Amino acid sequence: MHPAKPQALLFDLGGVLIDIDFGRAFRAWQPLSRLALGEIAEAFRFDAAYEKHERGEITALEYFDHLRTMLALEHDHQRIAQGWNAIFVGEIAETLAMVQAARKQLTCSAFTNTNVTHHAHWSARFPAVASSLDRVFASHQIGYRKPERRAFEHVASELGVPLGSILFFDDLAENVEGAKSVGLQAVHVRSPSDVRSALLAIGCAL
Repeated sequence: MHPAKPQALLFDLGGVLIDIDFGRAFRAWQPLSRLALGEIAEAFRFDAAYEKHERGEITALEYFDHLRTMLALEHDHQRIAQGWNAIFVGEIAETLAMVQAARKQLTCSAFTNTNVTHHAHWSARFPAVASSLDRVFASHQIGYRKPERRAFEHVASELGVPLGSILFFDDLAENVEGAKSVGLQAVHVRSPSDVRSALLAIGCAL
């Protein structure tokens, strides 16, 4: 059976529409820590506290206190937040232009695992990203994060389309597999060419 033609396109932000680099945060934090740069990179974890922060279950200040302990940071929350926001490099212009073209034909939304600090930062720094989308689903606002089944079910319900009618783009294989497991069509994005090929395949004029 051929998959149903998508009724909605759903894009991850970091790694798909916005280039991110956690190494930039580690370099920003190193002067605040007694640890060497390599030790900071080794100590950082996408752990339970990270996931709770992205679901909005703990506040930014609580998470930054966790970072302070984990990375031996010896400064205030403001300096820690500056490093936290340093991960954002810039818009991925080629993919953003494709979204803008595709939006003339299909609903285009984003679903991002994020937190209140990052959301405020990227929204202000990259206004063209938000303005190119019909909706942005942020994990800290909806209380679920990718690749949780309930996360995708929530987004489909809000969009008012069946799970199988969503074409989802993400740079993390685990999120792509999670989306597929609940019925979404999904593309693993390693470069803008993956997005282009998928959009052309469904008949989008780019």
